[in-house]
Amino acid sequence: MSSTSPNNSLGREIQTVGVIGAGTMGNGIAQACAVSGIQVVMIDISEAAVQKGLATISGSLDRLLKKDKISAEAKASALAHIRISTDYADLKEAQLVIEAATENEALKVKILQQLDAMLAPDVIVATNTSSISITKLAATTQRADRFIGMHFFNPVPMMALVELIRGLQTSDATHAKVKTLAETLGKTPITVKNAPGFVVNRILIPMINEAFFVLAEGLATPEDIDAGMKLGCNQPIGPLALADMIGLDVCLAVMDVYMKEFNDSKYRPAPLLKEYVAAGWLGRKSGRGVYSY
Repeated sequence: MSSTSPNNSLGREIQTVGVIGAGTMGNGIAQACAVSGIQVVMIDISEAAVQKGLATISGSLDRLLKKDKISAEAKASALAHIRISTDYADLKEAQLVIEAATENEALKVKILQQLDAMLAPDVIVATNTSSISITKLAATTQRADRFIGMHFFNPVPMMALVELIRGLQTSDATHAKVKTLAETLGKTPITVKNAPGFVVNRILIPMINEAFFVLAEGLATPEDIDAGMKLGCNQPIGPLALADMIGLDVCLAVMDVYMKEFNDSKYRPAPLLKEYVAAGWLGRKSGRGVYSY
């Protein structure tokens, strides 16, 4: 584990955060940071992608404004804290960079290695992965002790939880620094050891998968399955509607990870879930999943 000196990023407050990815999770993380007064550099592969991400943030802030959750001044201030770019060189002022790209291991490794090559050695790098091993991703970098999982939940501006996942190599100082940042964002962090799915998705996604088994067996309609879980377990949304929100392809990909990593048949993906994904019925984002949108 590398030593830390008083003048490196672990010894300073995090004032600027880089976010890689301007999609649903990336722009949500950027918004949460900006609303909390932290400077943000949001990066994506094209100008169209970052402009779309910024427009999404502006629209989200507009909804909060209409509900009197924020003032017009607060909205303007948040937007003023966000800079968009397609150039990693614009991350040079960041003390922390959060990778929030698509849940694809090869893509994440490519991005992390690009970051590793151009960021100062003392910059902390976090990944927003929901299922990929933090220890494994950390090992692909030259800053494994300054690498951590920072798993936000969708929609990021509304959801209070952040899972902080420590890889085998993550230093205490890195964990403490990122925990403080999460609290600054108004989030409640929980600390989790590295394991497939961590804590929340380890429990949640198999529950969704089981709901597909129940649906396939014809035990109840989708509406009644969801109503049963909402009213019987006090959940705000039923598992099938939640699957549509998450994306059925994402749910299937996570179950495939569990099956591969645990080699336990209890993690086998439901055939109906696989069938829906094969049909392109991915949920809200495709206009059709368990429900039609």
